[in-house]
Amino acid sequence: MKRDYPLEKVRNFGIIAHIDAGKTTTSERVLFYTGMTHKIGEVHEGDTVTDWMEQERERGITITAAAITCFWTKTDETDKTSIEKKYRFNIIDTPGHIDFTAEVKRSLRVLDGAVVVFDGVAGVEPQSETNWRYADEAQVPRVCFINKLDRTGASFERSYASILDRLNKNAIRLQIPIGEESAFEGVVDLLKMKAYRFEGEMGAKVVEIEIPEHLKAAAEGYRQELVAKIAGENDELMNAYLEGKEIPIADLKKVLRELVIKNKIFPVFVGSALKNKGVQLVLDAVVDYLPSPLDVPAVIGTDPNTGEKIERHPSDEEPFAALAFKLQSDPFVGQLTFFRVYSGSIEAGSYIYNSTTGEKERLGRIVRLQADQREEVKKVFAGEIAAAVGLKGAKTSHTLCDENKPIILEQIIFAEPVVSMKVEPKTKADQERLGMALSRLVDEDPTFRVKTDTETLETIISGMGELHLEILVDRMKREFKVEVNVGAPQVAYHETVTASAEAESKYIRQTGGRGQYGHVKIRLKPLEAIEEGAKIPKNVKREDHFEFVNSIKGGVVPQEYIPPVEKGVREAMERGILAGFPVVDVSVDLYDGSYHEVDSSELAFKIAGSLAFQDAAKRAKPVLLEPIMRIEVVVPKKFMGDVTGNLNSKRGQVTDMEERGELQVIHALIPLAEMFGYVTTLRSMTEGRGTSTMEFEKYEIVPRHVAEEIIAKRA
Repeated sequence: MKRDYPLEKVRNFGIIAHIDAGKTTTSERVLFYTGMTHKIGEVHEGDTVTDWMEQERERGITITAAAITCFWTKTDETDKTSIEKKYRFNIIDTPGHIDFTAEVKRSLRVLDGAVVVFDGVAGVEPQSETNWRYADEAQVPRVCFINKLDRTGASFERSYASILDRLNKNAIRLQIPIGEESAFEGVVDLLKMKAYRFEGEMGAKVVEIEIPEHLKAAAEGYRQELVAKIAGENDELMNAYLEGKEIPIADLKKVLRELVIKNKIFPVFVGSALKNKGVQLVLDAVVDYLPSPLDVPAVIGTDPNTGEKIERHPSDEEPFAALAFKLQSDPFVGQLTFFRVYSGSIEAGSYIYNSTTGEKERLGRIVRLQADQREEVKKVFAGEIAAAVGLKGAKTSHTLCDENKPIILEQIIFAEPVVSMKVEPKTKADQERLGMALSRLVDEDPTFRVKTDTETLETIISGMGELHLEILVDRMKREFKVEVNVGAPQVAYHETVTASAEAESKYIRQTGGRGQYGHVKIRLKPLEAIEEGAKIPKNVKREDHFEFVNSIKGGVVPQEYIPPVEKGVREAMERGILAGFPVVDVSVDLYDGSYHEVDSSELAFKIAGSLAFQDAAKRAKPVLLEPIMRIEVVVPKKFMGDVTGNLNSKRGQVTDMEERGELQVIHALIPLAEMFGYVTTLRSMTEGRGTSTMEFEKYEIVPRHVAEEIIAKRA
């Protein structure tokens, strides 16, 4: 069975943006113009295709990334029916709310490009910056789409300037708008020096017109700037430019494509998705400038047998290698495992090897997703995105591959949760279903954690924010029929040490017959950052927030007792030192000890390690850490004094202020503990006209007087 589309005709891209910038509205236009739907769904009417969950339609926000496959023929192609002219788009519409940022991160990990949507009134917003940073980390080429230019207060130049100032100086106009706000009526293409209007039903007819007289001079100037930027990166074009020659548009587009793929230029397009203007030209830009799977570098992984780095190229002839990037419960077919195929191909009914777990599993069915609709396929090839039905062992970030040519691809790293709450089932029947529901949700969402409080035996769930946990509790009720009582949200505090300390612990028990003997000496200190690329010694085991060093010499503690010591230390870290919060960012060095040939055991050394850690930690100046959030508050100017005063009273630190039309934007850093219920407070202070967004920035030491109150409450 051969692939139905050549790889060079495939585009895997995501639509990413801050909340309410118009991603889903843009996605709905994409589906309409590509012929996948015959009616445009609207967010405000709750009938969109990509926002298919009940919670998404009720709240008008995107919660989960939705995958769509569709086909596009460029607007300047004459034969729209020819399959040779069509391009396959695998699109992922991602959430814009910070609480669901994991969806953006994992989507960008498997995509080749992205369309970044900006609100034409607000320009760059906090989540725009976060998503841009994720795209930088994944080295994903981008095109920008300044949306909502029909809105009151919209300004292309202000939004464009915010991209240059806050995201990247290498963004460049490829279009400018004809009019703004209520006068917005079309766009000017600076490469072709032609203007376009969007007529007919839903703006489906793209009509080429001459550039209006009042815009010709500005367009000419912007074109010179664009051509100079493109030519500046290519010697041949630069020579032609300096000689004053007219460079052919085909040559400019070819070099621009190369520069976009190398992340050296980010083209900027304009429009209004809601008013059906500009979206088709953005789809043309996806074809012209974003990479096909053949244009991106080979994926690099590790051979699980030898530890060597190996490559997989985007070819059907190479061994099969894919990354599972998302799990989703489907009410009709059960669990879906989304995966991106990097090399090779796989048929439904064959066996795949999970190199992360070392297990082999039968791949029953493969489906392509149209948001909540499914299209069954027999085989998938390199460069494609699909979902497997019924895989039991695969989790997010697992590598699926050919058993004879195994590879482990780099895992996706997710942020730590910052908000917790307790949940308890309402009835005994709910108690039986709760475990299954939590297990399924943890599998689906890597930023959702569940643990049992060892003292109270309460179930504690943790997530990225109040809305995140609220949605998950709602899903338990609707999807899993589990009714729960929930406690008030709690801050996910951490503990750490600020000084070094040593401790010795001997655990000796004699109860007749064989006793218990474990003896360790450890050094505890704050975890120091290491330079990128620095080699970690073989005797050091290092993770994000913990380092365990084995400095034992001469076998004073046998090798088989070292892991139990580490396990004991980890268990003590989970229990905390001051108030029962997990300990992070510490280095523990096991440097001495002794053992007994008869009485020593793994249990004895585990207990000794735990006791030694507790002893050392109490003397290493322990402190509480709290999550600090970066907040953006947008208010009418007359309320600015009240709002900044309120932020200061909440231990907030205002870092920056800017004007956005008639509104004032306040940027601040503030402890999460002070932010519960802030949206209600802000509305009451600003007659309902203030809005705010926040995202996690860092952990900081809690001031002593606040820490004492927290510890007293936990005592």
